[in-house]
Amino acid sequence: MKKLNKLSIIGYGAGDAANNLAFTTATMFLLVYYTDVAGISAAAAGTLLLAVRIFDAFADVLAGRVVDRAFSKRFGKFRPFIMFGSIPLLLLSVATFSVPQLGESGTLLYAYVTYAALGLAYSLVNIPYGSLAGAMTQDPGDRAKLGSARMIGALLVGSALGIFVAPLIKPGADLQGTFTTITLVFVVIGAVLYFFTVLTAKERVHRSVPNVTFKQSMDTLKGNKPLLMLCLSSFFFLTGYLALTSVQLYYLRDVLGRLDLYPVLSIIQLVLTFVLAAFMPRLVRNFGKKRVYIYSSLLTVIGGVIIFLTPSSQVWIGFGGLLISVMGVLAVNIVVWALEADTVEYGEWKTGVRTEGITYALFSFTRKTGQAVGGALAAYALALGGYKSGATQTADAVFGIQMAAGALPAVMTILAVLVMSKYKLTDAMHAEILTEIRARHESGDAPKKNDAAAEPANAGSHGTETALSPQPPAAPTN
Repeated sequence: MKKLNKLSIIGYGAGDAANNLAFTTATMFLLVYYTDVAGISAAAAGTLLLAVRIFDAFADVLAGRVVDRAFSKRFGKFRPFIMFGSIPLLLLSVATFSVPQLGESGTLLYAYVTYAALGLAYSLVNIPYGSLAGAMTQDPGDRAKLGSARMIGALLVGSALGIFVAPLIKPGADLQGTFTTITLVFVVIGAVLYFFTVLTAKERVHRSVPNVTFKQSMDTLKGNKPLLMLCLSSFFFLTGYLALTSVQLYYLRDVLGRLDLYPVLSIIQLVLTFVLAAFMPRLVRNFGKKRVYIYSSLLTVIGGVIIFLTPSSQVWIGFGGLLISVMGVLAVNIVVWALEADTVEYGEWKTGVRTEGITYALFSFTRKTGQAVGGALAAYALALGGYKSGATQTADAVFGIQMAAGALPAVMTILAVLVMSKYKLTDAMHAEILTEIRARHESGDAPKKNDAAAEPANAGSHGTETALSPQPPAAPTN
């Protein structure tokens, strides 16, 4: 298959930048907005985040089925959802950060409805977007570049939020005006980025069954053990990651007393992303995607332990632990998308039916569930510690924040590593599967009934895997 050009890769990355104008803004600031602006208690906000994000997870499965059933001869299977769903998504982000004072019950009801609507709209855009990568190319090197591009797009937005928005979240500021202005500006920027993706990121992978039935979708999932293992590991990892993300601002502001370090953290994250994106193909060539995932996760564990054990007076040790934890998260978030795309071919090899939509939806379902649990546990830790908005925090409140930022991510990431240690779909096995799928396409054969029981020779291999790419990319955005 012809290699992807630079414009297609950059265009795909632009889509995740647009996604994160809604998603990262919510994960970074929504808990702070609910507690410090809307006046919702930490415990009530935690329950809200848990309930709505679990709803979002089921919305992902619904979106996956809708995507698998849809097909446009002109625009393909995935791009129409991005075209028509992007503007409603961005407008709902404005509504979510515009909670009116309607009394305790009315305010909470408005928050539930708007955040749930935002989650549903996000599913109907993000599931097609995530599935699009597997339909653009089957080349491992190009998939690595697409994973790097989306990570860079997301981190550019996250870094901008950390550099320019986080320092504004301080007592006495007009936070409602700040969030209203920011989300309205994001409507314009996001629309431009989404349509750039639609125009440049096109589907090129052969699909023998354009419209997939429910039975075909379920058949590809139930026999896809690598996908199920990856989903379970991601659930644990995202639980820890979202706990950290939800209280990162609290940790810097209320524990270390250095909110000014948030922009520094964001700049370092951005630099690390470009460095990791450039070196990831080489790392995978030497260690394999699975090992990179595990070793990177262990960095997050080390960072979490440092955050939890470091006294608030030791600012630079605590900040160093945060950097180590973030480095591990960044590396995992780059390699995990290539792992997910590999499981699409595994399902196709098993059944003869390619189901990017429902495969990505199940993966996203478990990630969203992890996000729900992680965000809720972080809010409950604040509530148990007695966090008070705008006040000097007690020792118990500081301990609660350190639990959410350090101990929770460390424990959950250890569980993620234990699950991933059993993952069997190596790069060598994936290469054999691709060869067999292409041979079927050329001959017009369907998979034999005993194919489901016959694993390629490398299925159980634990040795070094083949590379994501035969050479490192010239630039992270390639």
